[in-house]
Amino acid sequence: MLTSSITQAQTCAPLSEVRDYIRDSWKSLTRSNDSLAHSAVDSKVAQKGPLTLWVAADEDAVRIQRELKVDVRKLSDLPPHESGLLYLPHPYVVPGGRFNEMYGWDSYFIMLGLLRDGQPDLAKSITDNFLYEVRHYGKVLNANRTYYLTRSQPPFLSRMVLDVYRSRGDTPWLERSLPDLEKYYEYWTTGSHLTPTGLSRYDGGSDQPAPEVVYGERDETGANHYDRVRDYYRTHEVTEYNLAAFYDPSADQLTPLFYRADRAMRESGFDPSARYGPFSVGIVNYDSVDLNALLYRMEMDISAIHTLLDQPRQAEIWSQRADTRAETMRRLMWDAKAGLFTDYNFVSEHQLDYPFLSTFFPLWAGLATPEEASAIAGNLPLFEKEGGLQTSTNVSGNQWDAPYGWAPLQLVAIEGLRRYGFDADAERLSFKFLHMILRDFDQHHTIKEKYDVIEAKSDLGDGIKFGYTSNEIGFGWTNAAFVLLWQDLSEGGKRTLEAKCLTR
Repeated sequence: MLTSSITQAQTCAPLSEVRDYIRDSWKSLTRSNDSLAHSAVDSKVAQKGPLTLWVAADEDAVRIQRELKVDVRKLSDLPPHESGLLYLPHPYVVPGGRFNEMYGWDSYFIMLGLLRDGQPDLAKSITDNFLYEVRHYGKVLNANRTYYLTRSQPPFLSRMVLDVYRSRGDTPWLERSLPDLEKYYEYWTTGSHLTPTGLSRYDGGSDQPAPEVVYGERDETGANHYDRVRDYYRTHEVTEYNLAAFYDPSADQLTPLFYRADRAMRESGFDPSARYGPFSVGIVNYDSVDLNALLYRMEMDISAIHTLLDQPRQAEIWSQRADTRAETMRRLMWDAKAGLFTDYNFVSEHQLDYPFLSTFFPLWAGLATPEEASAIAGNLPLFEKEGGLQTSTNVSGNQWDAPYGWAPLQLVAIEGLRRYGFDADAERLSFKFLHMILRDFDQHHTIKEKYDVIEAKSDLGDGIKFGYTSNEIGFGWTNAAFVLLWQDLSEGGKRTLEAKCLTR
């Protein structure tokens, strides 16, 4: 039975109005080479001069310039600190607001929404763009701007390939994707991403300040995120990590390692939180639950693709890799006392004590045992609030902590719970998140990037102190979450939700 602390029916937007908004949003958020002037607009950095489209060194810049009739230049000629749009061959959907480019993990959830909304061609074109990025830029990019070239985002590409394949049944296309998937897997499992445990960590790829932070994350006084970090370090004691590695008090300067760690935190997608200490710069010392669960899923997906292509020996190799990763994660990351999967510090060899929604990724990926899944489901009260799941149990002034909830983590947790048979929990959480969206839409007529799930609203007040403080409108992955959660809600749940809402 669905329950809620709301005791009286509240005004909600009609479902049809929200669905119309989402369908219109897919159109308004779509970018392509037919509208490069629109795609090139970037409020996060200082822009000057005419539109320049940047292409990889191995691309045919002359052909692209002739076809698109814009200035096209190769990345090998990119001046230091210049920012610009990176070429992609196919249309894509942007998140919205200040995020006017194709993002790494946003696009996975957007793609799910497009598939459910009957737009398989656009879902495929997004996936094809990611395969193109791997071939020409070396990885799925954080997003297609030049200042994102050093890093990726949480790896969902194998899921995207399989989901598109299942919607279309194009076996030659599936086979062509394999080299790109394996190349992207190598990005995550070699070099600076590989740790002594055999697991993987996030890495920033550069020890320079991120341009989008320097220019785009300023408060009303003009101070950017890095200014606020320095102020925090000057006035607070830090015990979670060795502060001297990240901040030089004599010069009042952040160190190169700070900037590399800051970029690693941004590669994780959780930017920022206090999960790995203030500003999460301790992330460079941790194997992350979410990343390694995603790599487990990637190994299993590539195994499944080899099976579909009737290549059993290769399928077995990838399946064994997944088994090894799952065993290592269980040994190092499972906290039986807490009943949570947690991140592992491979330097100090201890588990992180910071309850975070990433604990649901092993359920979503299917690597948790039934007993582990049951323990995690039993810990739902740590995270469950009026509007769904808060990201952590800690209020830190960061947007990826309490009391904020994000659409992709609702989907990961709910799908993980359903995978292990916790359908009543999944139903209840879906109901809460949908109810919040319907009520908030009635007030604002928009769908937002994130929500205060304790207050069940998109008005965030002055709670966010670090990073960017806006709540962007659009919004791609929230739109997708609404579509999926509504379609998967039981008929009884839909009737209950309608009864809770007084539509205007």
